Amino acid sequence: MKLYYSPLACSLADHIALLEAGVPFERESVNLKTKRTASGADFNAVTRKGYVPALVLDSGEILTENIAVLDWLATEYPTLGIPGNLGRTRVLEALVFISTEVHRSFKPMWHASSETQKAQAKATISKLLDILSERLAGNYLFGATPSVADFYLFVMLLWAERYDVGIPAPFVALRRRMASRPAVQAAMRQEGLISLIDSEANAHTREERDHVTG
Repeated sequence: MKLYYSPLACSLADHIALLEAGVPFERESVNLKTKRTASGADFNAVTRKGYVPALVLDSGEILTENIAVLDWLATEYPTLGIPGNLGRTRVLEALVFISTEVHRSFKPMWHASSETQKAQAKATISKLLDILSERLAGNYLFGATPSVADFYLFVMLLWAERYDVGIPAPFVALRRRMASRPAVQAAMRQEGLISLIDSEANAHTREERDHVTG
């Protein structure tokens, strides 16, 4: 398999999922402005959509769209999903909400938007994350172990931190918990996001110190 990604894009969720599954795969970064890959190839030749993720399967089939890629990974590697008759449906439910509601609401942050529009977007994202946090069933969305939905949520929580968006306390803890996972740290290092790992580690250290001295 080969994953085409862009650093800190939603494809980070797929990158984490592949590492969590422990399967061999290749990776290549994409410049989304020039549509060129790290090797200089034309990314439009991989997918005319021109955006990540794109996952090339061993069969040569190409999967696009984050929800579809994550769903395929959770189906192919069940440890990335959740069990039960409604397991796959619940994961899809979370993925769709994260994609169509939370992810979409970040658009004003990277487009030419007014400060008023950005403030409205921040308020909307905070409200959506509050709604999602009500479904938290343990350390992660569905219990003691993370699913592909948690990987996608983690990316949204990193974006929230970058754009100073308020998030519910349980998701602050989830973000730090995710950042401590070896597969997550490996993916972030490979994408050149080591400063974000250090930021989360320092925040966790400060929290522990404040708890002891408080």
